[in-house]
Amino acid sequence: VQLQASGGGLVQAGDSLRLSCAASGRTFSDYAMAWFRQSPGKEREFVADINWTGSNTYYADSVKGRSTISRDNAKNTVYLQMNSLRPEDTAVYYCAAGFVTSGPYLYWGQGTLVTVSS
Repeated sequence: VQLQASGGGLVQAGDSLRLSCAASGRTFSDYAMAWFRQSPGKEREFVADINWTGSNTYYADSVKGRSTISRDNAKNTVYLQMNSLRPEDTAVYYCAAGFVTSGPYLYWGQGTLVTVSS
């Protein structure tokens, strides 16, 4: 499956942003989806995941309460709505697909850069 992430940009602290990840090539609803991020000089970290139907989601503590992951299987797209953004949310955000939310994630998008200014 091919994944194309988009929606990143430069925002101010407190702003909101919605990332999108469009999938193609395989049956999208067969895959659990997740968002990860990587900040400069840091390892990639998990942000959120969602199961095949969208009925179950899970968030990292760092974004819990401020972010919402969702999916539209008719549009082959997964979203990450991020609110109350903080400078520490600055990172390249990657979407990923796997057969189960516990991983491993087999397919990765190219990443979209989110920069939050203070």
